[in-house]
Amino acid sequence: MSAVRFCDELDFAFGWLHPDPAWMDRAGHAVLSGGGVWVVDPPDGEGVEARIRALGKPAGVVQLLDRHPRDCAALAERLGVPLHVLPFGGVAGAPFDVVPVLRLPTWKEAALWFPAERTLVCADALANAPGYKAPSEPVGVHPWLRLRTPAVVKRYDPLHLLLGHGEGLHGEGTAAAIQAAMERPWLRTPEWGLSQIRHFVGR
Repeated sequence: MSAVRFCDELDFAFGWLHPDPAWMDRAGHAVLSGGGVWVVDPPDGEGVEARIRALGKPAGVVQLLDRHPRDCAALAERLGVPLHVLPFGGVAGAPFDVVPVLRLPTWKEAALWFPAERTLVCADALANAPGYKAPSEPVGVHPWLRLRTPAVVKRYDPLHLLLGHGEGLHGEGTAAAIQAAMERPWLRTPEWGLSQIRHFVGR
């Protein structure tokens, strides 16, 4: 089992980054809300299950993106909780709203909004990993979405943004950072492309 680096340490949540592949910074999260711990898009790793159980009683595992199940099923089985795959219709009794981000034939993605914690959890539409954002961006829009951004994520005013790739954003400036990222991101695509060339040439 791979070693992971824990991040996004909050009173009610934490995240972890899987080391492979490094340029993607694959991240999972556990959020304590409504009396239970909800695990989102988890890659497995050393100490992850123990940290989840230490946070509180597991309530469910949620997969937010159709194309990467990660270790959702395995962790749900070990934790003894339901696995919710793209629950566009919502989850009964859950303390979050399910936000439809994309519902295309080749790309289905949801996000979670925890209103009590002012926390938005995104899978791929927004990211903070080297492969996804330009160096000048506090958070990046997925390269395939830069010409047509999913505006639904701008409807919220989060204090915390938890991401499927990279560390999240925290504090009162989080909503403004999302707004800035979604504002004409195609103009920063050349900067993003150049950073990718530098990354792979320099390996």
